Amino acid sequence: MPDSVDFSGKPFHFIGIGGIGMSALAYVLAKRQLPVYGSDLKSNHITQRLQELGVHIFWEQNAKNLEVFSTQVAGESPRVPPVDAHRSQPAVIADNRLPQVICSTAINPNNAEYQAAVALGCPIFHRSDVLAALIQTHHSIAVAGTHGKTTTSSLIGYLLLEAGLDPTIVVGGEVEAWSGNARLGSSPYLVAEADESDGSLVKFESKVGVITNIELDHPDRYQSLEEVTGIFRTFAQRCQTTIGCIDCEVVRDRLKPDITYSLDRTLGADYSADGLDLSADGTRAQIWERGTHLGQLHLGLLGKHNLSNALAAIAVARSLGLEFEAIAQALASFQGARRRFELLGMANQIRFIDDYAHHPSEIAATLSAARLQVDGSGHPNRRLVAIFQPHRYSRTQTFIREFAAVFGEADRVIIAPVYSAGEAPIAGVSSDHLASAIAEHHNQVDAQPTLADLKNFLRDFLQPGDLALFLGAGDLNGIVPDLLDWHRQVEREQDPVQSSRS
Repeated sequence: MPDSVDFSGKPFHFIGIGGIGMSALAYVLAKRQLPVYGSDLKSNHITQRLQELGVHIFWEQNAKNLEVFSTQVAGESPRVPPVDAHRSQPAVIADNRLPQVICSTAINPNNAEYQAAVALGCPIFHRSDVLAALIQTHHSIAVAGTHGKTTTSSLIGYLLLEAGLDPTIVVGGEVEAWSGNARLGSSPYLVAEADESDGSLVKFESKVGVITNIELDHPDRYQSLEEVTGIFRTFAQRCQTTIGCIDCEVVRDRLKPDITYSLDRTLGADYSADGLDLSADGTRAQIWERGTHLGQLHLGLLGKHNLSNALAAIAVARSLGLEFEAIAQALASFQGARRRFELLGMANQIRFIDDYAHHPSEIAATLSAARLQVDGSGHPNRRLVAIFQPHRYSRTQTFIREFAAVFGEADRVIIAPVYSAGEAPIAGVSSDHLASAIAEHHNQVDAQPTLADLKNFLRDFLQPGDLALFLGAGDLNGIVPDLLDWHRQVEREQDPVQSSRS
């Protein structure tokens, strides 16, 4: 098996192409006019975007998917499945080489399609191997950290795009500015999100490495904070320059980054902020560079955590020689990434917000930002309703005490069933268990046994003035469209004049 990814024209086949990380890479490769195939279990807007580029997708993970390649290797004409409404026409493979098969950590070695690739002798790479190869061939900025990776990498990518540097971008969220989770640029610059969840970030050798913070977040893989820190330390050592947030004690004391940033000017960071004005309309602050005042920054994003993310972007941009005026102008117009405090809609004077927060620290930061909007709404019956879907039994068990203590900003807390993410249940770990722990700190907590029950409960429970904040990395946000429709109907029934006009 070759030890490097081949970008010369050899085809790629992604098992699980619809995943957020896999699809971003597939998009970049397809935009480079390379033959890209893949498989997944269902169609969505991400896979449709790939199909529009000519990517051929099989709608099951089956050994037969690789027959198109094996028949060509045998010298026969490829047996391509007929095209239907869910498939794009496969590109013709120009040579007789087997595809490079790309997998993520989510693909089990017993997967039938994976086993077929092994049997055929296909070169098999992890998703991170493709990203590492792209990073190696660019002037790359890789963004790592337990929290804030997607927003920070998106901010940096957007800033470079607005500054005319035309970067390639590979991130773990979707951004309206480039209509998805990736874009192909024509310059040497590449901005990528570096994931520690499976340890793969140690493969990356970037020009610049950003580390936003370090905490234990994946107890299914790591046994201790020290083990996690070791992964980040290896990542930092492989970067030519590291930029780190020294508000995080672990980053400050154990990694000692080359360039530092902080929200606390007394720490002496290279980039810092003061004069903070946090409001429902955004964030304003004065920005400093090594003791020199650069100017004022206005962000549309809410909360101190997003100001910290913006400082990282400023540090990167200044290292590339960009002027602060251009930096501030770009950052002021950034609208955020999907599932990062994303407004899904309003109905019956209720705001429906979706956020990916699934770790106690992330939840605390997101609730703090939400509180700004609720308190600044001017509605007499305002409430912050936090609806949380625990993500993984192992994480819920490990951080039960931390989860219990972080919902103080919410007026009501409602716990959805645990999203397993493929894990087997752990005895004694459930939404009821978590709700009981939160109830020791908060007197307004409910748990619902199923998402269907939760949806029915919220129909009657939510009221005008509420900010309904859906928290979690699972499928909780799937109930929001029905809730929006329900409350829009309530709104129409309460306003017959408006209903007659519609």
